[in-house]
Amino acid sequence: MPADGFRRKRKHGEDDHKTDKIEEMTRVKNINTVVLGRYEIETWYFSPYPGEFAKCSKLYLCEFCLNYMDDPLTLERHQKKCTLRYPPGNEIYRHKNLSMFEVDGHRCRTYCRNVCLLAKLFLDHKTLYYDVDSFLFYVLCEVDAQGCHMVGYFSKQPDSVDEYNLSCILTLPPYQRMGYGKILIAFSYELSKIEQKVGSPEKPLSDLGLLSYRAYWKTVLLNLLKEREQPISIKELSTLTSIKTEDIISTLQSLQLIAYKKGQHELNISPKVIADQLGGDDAKRAEKYYIHLPSLHWVPPTRTGCDA
Repeated sequence: MPADGFRRKRKHGEDDHKTDKIEEMTRVKNINTVVLGRYEIETWYFSPYPGEFAKCSKLYLCEFCLNYMDDPLTLERHQKKCTLRYPPGNEIYRHKNLSMFEVDGHRCRTYCRNVCLLAKLFLDHKTLYYDVDSFLFYVLCEVDAQGCHMVGYFSKQPDSVDEYNLSCILTLPPYQRMGYGKILIAFSYELSKIEQKVGSPEKPLSDLGLLSYRAYWKTVLLNLLKEREQPISIKELSTLTSIKTEDIISTLQSLQLIAYKKGQHELNISPKVIADQLGGDDAKRAEKYYIHLPSLHWVPPTRTGCDA
């Protein structure tokens, strides 16, 4: 009994030591920069690239298949052989120079794992790296004569029991502050509308994520209310926008446009209040979330693509 107890204690101690060591590793940025297309990007966080790649100060990525290499000559040889010029999935949107591809994590595991490894370099709390089978990835690209260049993505589980319509979202640093994050958020809700479902981003949101979503919810809700001549309920707002009622209530509460009286929520809306909240810049704000809906061709849930 004492020996057995000692072995369990020792094993427990070893496990704790290993866990502490892993946690310590993940707090230390391991890769300083990545070369992706014409950009050399300084990274922000640790990412668990396998083997020796995790020890490289600089990684070289194929900007189309996202395979990773440790030197420029290997990348150059790879580029001569790589035939991919766009994400390996269904193109569900093309308008002007923007394109969106739906990539199935089950059918395209390698590509989706590469997306996750790249994303982890810029996301502090991302935990999904290898278990991508149950997720769909929506990759937003800028299109030119050379191909479709990834600018960002979001992922989602098609049958989320929590009604999440977005699990993870990232705009790559060279493309930030250009409105692409807003477009990705808007896309997640346009897909929910096609599904005739309400949705919400996976919780908890970071402070920055909450600000981004609050800005989207505010713009969409107030522009909708501005066009309405008749009273509207929270439920009707949810149906029209695919935004969950909880998110609508919290947004309107933050704007002091809703009150809870006699067991129900009452809207405190007037044209002047809406104009004041939008700051007279409503058209410009709404344009940031603009998606040319006739160019969106999507049937839920499309799970086709390539081999893993």
